[in-house]
Amino acid sequence: MPAPVLALRGIGKRFGSVRALTGVDLDVRAGEVLALVGDNGAGKSTLVKAIAGVGPPDEGTIHWQGQAVTIARPAEASALGIATVYQDLALCDNLDIASNLFLGREISVRGVLDGVEMERRARDLLATLSVRLPNVRAVVASLSGGQRQAVAIARSLLGEPRVVLLDEPTAALGVEQTAQVLELIERLRERGLGVVLISHNLEDVLAVADRIAVLRLGRNAGTFAAAEVSHEELVAAITGAADGAAARRRARGAASRGAAVAEGAAPP
Repeated sequence: MPAPVLALRGIGKRFGSVRALTGVDLDVRAGEVLALVGDNGAGKSTLVKAIAGVGPPDEGTIHWQGQAVTIARPAEASALGIATVYQDLALCDNLDIASNLFLGREISVRGVLDGVEMERRARDLLATLSVRLPNVRAVVASLSGGQRQAVAIARSLLGEPRVVLLDEPTAALGVEQTAQVLELIERLRERGLGVVLISHNLEDVLAVADRIAVLRLGRNAGTFAAAEVSHEELVAAITGAADGAAARRRARGAASRGAAVAEGAAPP
């Protein structure tokens, strides 16, 4: 396996007396889609915020390309090459596609916005991702949910990141729009990016992920190769049913061994 671009070791996070994360490990590799799944309250959002610099961890280490780093602010994550697309997308409905793509990174000449150059670069960027959108001067308010998601993901690539975090990118989308977003995720992988996909939809996860990391109650509950794991096995890991089954097997084994010992010790 290639060395991870981003490696987390022993990540812990507290909120007062509540321990949200405990000893979490995670590896993100270039050209790979790593899905992060778990039930509500499993710690997915807390872990993403720790990577993105929104909520730095209280414990553990973060390594970027083999070097230990501290990510205390979103700007530090961005400077390293980590881009995050949150579920709310943070788009301005009253602005057009090109303006949203360059929001905060506007191109200007002698203090005057260069709308023509931003429009050209916007078209080129969307074309490289094979994103099907109307004219880049179309107002974002007129776009579908899937098209908005595509704009938000495309915007995250302007800083040329190495890792992209996607928080529930297919939530509340229809079948066709979901398929478009999943195709876009595959193109991010083809570009050699490490993609962390946070999702509740296991069908979407199994369709696009290379590996699947499960969090349960703020702890690692297993990492699986997507091609080798079933929907039922993932549900068992998410809910803890796998741990319960293992505990029952251990109990039955102990009982059988105890019975065998007792039988062997009994007088003839």
